[in-house]
Amino acid sequence: MVAFWILAPVMVAAALGLLFARKAVHAALLLAVVMISLAVLYAVQDAPFLFAVQIIVYTGAILMLFLFVLMLVGVDASDSVVETIRGHRLFSTIAGLAFGLTLVLGVAQVSFGTVIGLDSANKDGNVPSIAQILFTRYVFAFEVTSALLITAALGAMVLAHRERLTPKPTQAQLAAQRIKDYAEHGKHPGPLPPPGVFARHNAVDTPALLPDGTASEASISRVLAARGTVKSAPDIAADINELDTPGGDA
Repeated sequence: MVAFWILAPVMVAAALGLLFARKAVHAALLLAVVMISLAVLYAVQDAPFLFAVQIIVYTGAILMLFLFVLMLVGVDASDSVVETIRGHRLFSTIAGLAFGLTLVLGVAQVSFGTVIGLDSANKDGNVPSIAQILFTRYVFAFEVTSALLITAALGAMVLAHRERLTPKPTQAQLAAQRIKDYAEHGKHPGPLPPPGVFARHNAVDTPALLPDGTASEASISRVLAARGTVKSAPDIAADINELDTPGGDA
């Protein structure tokens, strides 16, 4: 009872903050507060299996999946709240009333029903007792929930699939575009020369040498050039002379 009066206000405040939070990340963190508080209530009421499932599955897996999607989509991404789907508000109202009626019936059944106690309910163990009730009395609800989860997974796959608006370019079209960029903007159509080509070694600070003997600026990172750590022309010339001398590296 003490844990309930401590955690209940925290859960209500976190749930209200979840509804009115402006940022999705804050809403997800407030949802974590509600889930962890609910798990503590399960533990206090001698339901270790529900406590473990609440922490591992919901808080540890599903909520982390929410945060992963938020980080992937972007925390600043938001949908329009003005334009709604036709019949969306009516359907939401009916679903909310049905869910509220389900909660009222559940609470009424617990309040006015016969309480047998935890010793009788868990005489064979907490997990076997839950499994027996789940797959006998509530097997229909279990199967409906399984179908709902499968439908949600398929819906997520459909929503994540992005239709291509334009046909995928072929290799010939890509090559033609590279030549067009070279003609209009001077962008080299081929790959950039790697560092160290035609030089003594392939260090990143050694520029590639073109066939005429000049250094290629495109082969060196602009960061190294700004730092002044690129080998100078005399150093490169010394390497070339060393290669030309008898006994030099081939």
